[in-house]
Amino acid sequence: MITKTDAPRTAAADASAAAPGYRARRTLPFRVEALRQLKRRRTMVMAGILTALPFILVAAFAIGGTPDGDGDRGPTLMQTATESGANFAATCLFVSAGFLLVVPVALFHGDTVASEASWSSLRYLLAAPVPRARLLWSKLAVALAFSAAAMVLLPLVALVVGTAAYGWGPLQLPTGGGLGAADAAGRLLIVTAYVFLSQLVTAGLAFWLSVKTDAPLGAVGGAVGLTIVGNVLDAVTALGDWRDVLPAHWQFAWVDALQPNLEWGGMVQGAAVSVTYGVVLIALAFRAFSRKDIVS
Repeated sequence: MITKTDAPRTAAADASAAAPGYRARRTLPFRVEALRQLKRRRTMVMAGILTALPFILVAAFAIGGTPDGDGDRGPTLMQTATESGANFAATCLFVSAGFLLVVPVALFHGDTVASEASWSSLRYLLAAPVPRARLLWSKLAVALAFSAAAMVLLPLVALVVGTAAYGWGPLQLPTGGGLGAADAAGRLLIVTAYVFLSQLVTAGLAFWLSVKTDAPLGAVGGAVGLTIVGNVLDAVTALGDWRDVLPAHWQFAWVDALQPNLEWGGMVQGAAVSVTYGVVLIALAFRAFSRKDIVS
């Protein structure tokens, strides 16, 4: 059994002395870990769900039509969904950012270390020897890369599907006016980047839980559940300014990018809150794993 006292010695001093040419930085490279995760069924299923969502929305709009405007309040983002492919892509992000995109982030990060523990392969990775910090950095980098790919996949597929269904045109803004193709692409890129940054809280939480438990579903479910709790707390207006420290309070700050004049204030505050929580939780994960007894 590998314990917290003998694992660092085994991974560094003993292995280096016993195997000339051993380099810790060459163990568990990003490419190897990425291929392992890419071939897993849950990765394929998640990619299929994100790809299918735009087609489902097109079918829904074809059956039920788009909602009418709300009188003097003007159109909403949902009501401009069928104006162009760019509008459809923005709408797909709007309907999925609150929950659907949380799932792949929680899945890719919560299933990292916990899955290895559940398969009883974690101790063998460390005995290879892969240093603990190296193992975590490799798995975290792959999880972040896959999460970013999920954030890009959805709007990209939505843009293609929306253009095929509704044609290519300017991005019609809910506040009035429109943006040309170049400006629209830039705004959608900003929106996608912000959605990814806003999910770093869920990523850090799932990663920390993955280190603390041997049950992948517990880590993934715990991260999703606590994210939902954050959304519920944000709806409690009695909390007043305390809601400003909740990541959920800023999850739709990217709507400021869909205005004639781009507004950065809300997105900067939201990104700062999310990144801060994410960094703290990831640091806690590294600290916990460095002291953990590996028995599986």
